[in-house]
Amino acid sequence: MTSATESTVRRSVDIFASSAALVVLSPLLLGIAALVKLDSQGPAIYRQTRIGLHGRPFTLLKFRTMAFDSAPGLNITSSTDARITKLGGRLRATKLDELPQLFNVLIGEMSLVGPRPEVPEYVDQWPTDLKALILSTRPGITDPTTLRLRHEEVLLAAQPDPESYYRLHLLPAKAAAYAEYARTRSLASDASIAFRTVATVFRFQGGRP
Repeated sequence: MTSATESTVRRSVDIFASSAALVVLSPLLLGIAALVKLDSQGPAIYRQTRIGLHGRPFTLLKFRTMAFDSAPGLNITSSTDARITKLGGRLRATKLDELPQLFNVLIGEMSLVGPRPEVPEYVDQWPTDLKALILSTRPGITDPTTLRLRHEEVLLAAQPDPESYYRLHLLPAKAAAYAEYARTRSLASDASIAFRTVATVFRFQGGRP
């Protein structure tokens, strides 16, 4: 299969899967949005600029998990961040806050599987020899690094300086992993990652994190 054909197939799968998921999950999405509004003041959806395919910025969507009137903080979040609301903590732990990104997938800003999109500040810190390769791939909701670092916020909370730890250790490791994914990805490996992600979420919902 040529790269162009594979790209077309991947995009077709993204459109079909994201639109189907949005229809099937619409009661859940509306319910979470209502709970977010009831839990604390502010909009149900949080928007943040991230860097996407070929370096183009786009607006990533999430359910809001932090107090709307809290002071701006770091671009990383530990599990002990005081800005996180009670409901927000649960949404982050279960990854349900990421569900609005299905809209990003549907309109072509993201893919179901791909390197997680970073904020401009952190993309600027990626190694130069890896940046172009990573940005040649549409960013995704999940990828191997997301599965491996599922408890990243807990890891950051254990560090005396979470920001420095992220910049010096996690950011370079993520960039290397994203580049490796971009070099070796296939439709079969993407399908495996997607199924593993769904299975992981369902295991957590069932009480087995």
